Amino acid sequence: MPIIRTVCAHDCPDMCSLLAHVEEGRVIRIQGDPDQPFTAGFACAKVNRDMDLVHSPERLTTPLRRIGPKGDGRFTPITWDQALDEIVGRWRDLIAVHGPLAILGYAYSAHQGLMNRGLTNGLFHALGSSRLLGGTVCDSCAEAAWDATVGPIGGADPESVVESDLVIGWGSDLHATNVHLWAKIEQVRKRGVQLVVIDPRRTRAAQAADWHLPIRIGTDSALALGVMHVLVRDGKADRDYLAAHTIGFDQVERDVLPRFTPDRVAAITGLTSADVARLAALYGAARTPFIRIGFGMSRFTHGGQNLRTVALLPGVTGAYGRYGGGASLATAASFELNYNAVRKPSGPAAARTINHLRLGEALQQATDPPILALFIAANNPAVTNPDTTRIRAGLARDDLFTVVHDPFMTATARFADIVLPATTYLETEDFYRSYGSYYMQYGHRAVAPQGEAWSNLRLTQTLAARLGLTDPVFSLAPPDLLRALLNGVTGAAAVDPDRLLTGEPVSIAGKGGQAFRTPSGKLEFFSATLADQGLPPMPDWHPDPADPVDGGDRLRLLTTPGYFQSHTAFSGVAFLREREGTPCAVLHPADALSRGLTDGQIVRLSNDRGEIALRLRVRDEVQPGVVLVPGQRPDEEAEAGTVNMLCADTYTDMGAGATYQSTWLDVRAA
Repeated sequence: MPIIRTVCAHDCPDMCSLLAHVEEGRVIRIQGDPDQPFTAGFACAKVNRDMDLVHSPERLTTPLRRIGPKGDGRFTPITWDQALDEIVGRWRDLIAVHGPLAILGYAYSAHQGLMNRGLTNGLFHALGSSRLLGGTVCDSCAEAAWDATVGPIGGADPESVVESDLVIGWGSDLHATNVHLWAKIEQVRKRGVQLVVIDPRRTRAAQAADWHLPIRIGTDSALALGVMHVLVRDGKADRDYLAAHTIGFDQVERDVLPRFTPDRVAAITGLTSADVARLAALYGAARTPFIRIGFGMSRFTHGGQNLRTVALLPGVTGAYGRYGGGASLATAASFELNYNAVRKPSGPAAARTINHLRLGEALQQATDPPILALFIAANNPAVTNPDTTRIRAGLARDDLFTVVHDPFMTATARFADIVLPATTYLETEDFYRSYGSYYMQYGHRAVAPQGEAWSNLRLTQTLAARLGLTDPVFSLAPPDLLRALLNGVTGAAAVDPDRLLTGEPVSIAGKGGQAFRTPSGKLEFFSATLADQGLPPMPDWHPDPADPVDGGDRLRLLTTPGYFQSHTAFSGVAFLREREGTPCAVLHPADALSRGLTDGQIVRLSNDRGEIALRLRVRDEVQPGVVLVPGQRPDEEAEAGTVNMLCADTYTDMGAGATYQSTWLDVRAA
């Protein structure tokens, strides 16, 4: 029985090395690679079922052309040649009349391969079409905040947690999105290291932790400043480290920290002043405290300030200077590969840019020219974007020619004119770099494409040839694309491509303390870059302007990844849908009681953007005042609608990101 070493391509920081067991052309088992230290021989519960994803009876097997109204989901099969002829013909006609800006095309994160994602975006860069500012629905705010504080460089190596003497999971649901770090944390806990979880929800990690702090949504910066206040007050600040490796702490100490006493922080966060003091004491006593920062804390109006302040905390005690200490948000910035070889093979240096989270606005309002053709691969914006009602209204335009390339008939694909069957990652060759560890690896194809499915790479190169694009990357095989990605690379990522082609996982991690790539070369408590942008240069906390002025009985939305449906990419596996359960809203018992609601009934969630219906679960895993909606679930799985219909497409303070957690809802019986 062949066993193929490959790589998980789902949008997850762990980027596991996998062993795919194949029998008669079918994947029959997925196993975590025991020879990759971070994967450590196990895959998560979702990826363990990826053989069901590959061989799902719900897979698209042939190209389709729409025969009914947009959104209705009625299609008829066509051949690949018919589909390609229509796509290329329509695009050429549009370019001739309106220019290439009338086209917007992109591949996003459902396939993390640098080739299958990157080269598709490179096709549209070479065409000179409108370009997507991707990531704003997810991580752009967090990255902007980190870059303004630490610089564009990866954080603490998650494998260094074995050297930590205190672990804090801050806004990070480890079991849902980082289970291999959780395994490392369990190892160190066996020798007495404490785990503190700071999260508005009592997650599985919080249940298992030594201490859970159920903080109010959007108040993480206040807690971090309160901890800094106590550290300074109690003489726990590392003055030598602050003087040598940071900039601006004296101003923060003078102008900001005096305002964040434990009593004030308690009033802001919903914790107690004793909690603040205890957390500061634990942190100040630790030599190598490790903070795992989650992206979720950045997804509200002041999300950048929120995350930036937490990222500054290890600088106060010098924890950034010691292996095992510091903070980890992401690692991708440290992989200094030749990305432009595939992402920007040619084309104009600048073109119209469309913010991902405002795709609906662009589809409805862009002019000179309007967007008249849309290509989407590895993304389902009709479910995952904020203000999805507006997205769908844009997708429903009769004059918009839409092509969707996906393994399944998604909510977005239902609006397409042409739907193309895509491979899963187990049917593709690609090269990967993690964004939650320091490994990179070449993933070999485990099985042949199912049905008539094509990879993004094959489709991109075929379209490029038909459109007359002659850049060499559009004709290179995957091993040669790997060489292009490594061409001219220096430093730790300069690895022999022949070594990578064996499938060996290669780590670029070092053993030292945190380096900084800010303009000053230091950890920036005062950021001149932010000041130049008209943003507060120092950490602080302010109320969310989206908060209700008059109080009332509206509840704040908390969205989190589901444990079995963290992305709609897993919707094609019936077993995982069943394990996740019916899409639901979770209320604290006090909020349910005050509204006369009971567990299991259908409730309506509404605001000025619309109304959806979900099954109610009454649990004390959230605090009063919060309505939790876990997972991104398509409409057909819910009673009515999807939760992102209720989220505005407003921007965060940094990085023009999405503000899902600045959403307030009325909840009542259906």
